[in-house]
Amino acid sequence: MKATWHIFIKELKDYFISPIAYIVITVFLLVCGWLFFSTFFLFNQASMRNYFALLPVALSFVIPAITMRLVAEERSSGCLELLLTLPVSNQSVITGKFLAATVFTVAMIVPSLFYALLISLVGDLDWAVVVTGYAGTVLLTAAYCAIGLLASSLTRNQIIAFILAMVFCFLIAILDKMLFLMPAFLVAPLSYLGADTHFQNFTKGIIDSRDLIYFVSLAFAALYSTGLVLEAKQ
Repeated sequence: MKATWHIFIKELKDYFISPIAYIVITVFLLVCGWLFFSTFFLFNQASMRNYFALLPVALSFVIPAITMRLVAEERSSGCLELLLTLPVSNQSVITGKFLAATVFTVAMIVPSLFYALLISLVGDLDWAVVVTGYAGTVLLTAAYCAIGLLASSLTRNQIIAFILAMVFCFLIAILDKMLFLMPAFLVAPLSYLGADTHFQNFTKGIIDSRDLIYFVSLAFAALYSTGLVLEAKQ
């Protein structure tokens, strides 16, 4: 746990001392805020659901940019080999880096609570739905960060890591929109594999164990695969 904590703090500091991190945060908040409020008054509803609807696709581009350097940068510089020769387990390295990316992304999303405060001033906002929506956002973020970490472990090139993570995250984000192209017998299993299907339940105020299991399993599978990749490259 001590090694995990040190790696977590080190990676988190690296995020917050980088000017690129603040550019990503600013662009994310401005773009999502503009897309949300540009249609907000058309629906005449005090709701955050349209904002949450943007997140699966928006985060599929943002999180790969956050996670692409986690392992790829250290592999290209040779620091990863040095780190893994120290008395530090692969699990500590993976967990520390994963938690740092997740916490940073959640910190990036937290200022969007200001949108909810603004909406509550002009209408009767259902805060219970907002809370479940943000809970789903944390789970979605964790799953995407795990996928991004896996992609970063597969290559020394950060751009390739970004593209791999972005493609996979984007595919599971829009999978439920592509079901009409699939044979009937594949619709049910593919519908379950789509992240947006499970995420939208949270934005409706529904907490279903199947959705919790989906996001936890997705994150676990990606992190476990990352461990296998690191072991194979030692």
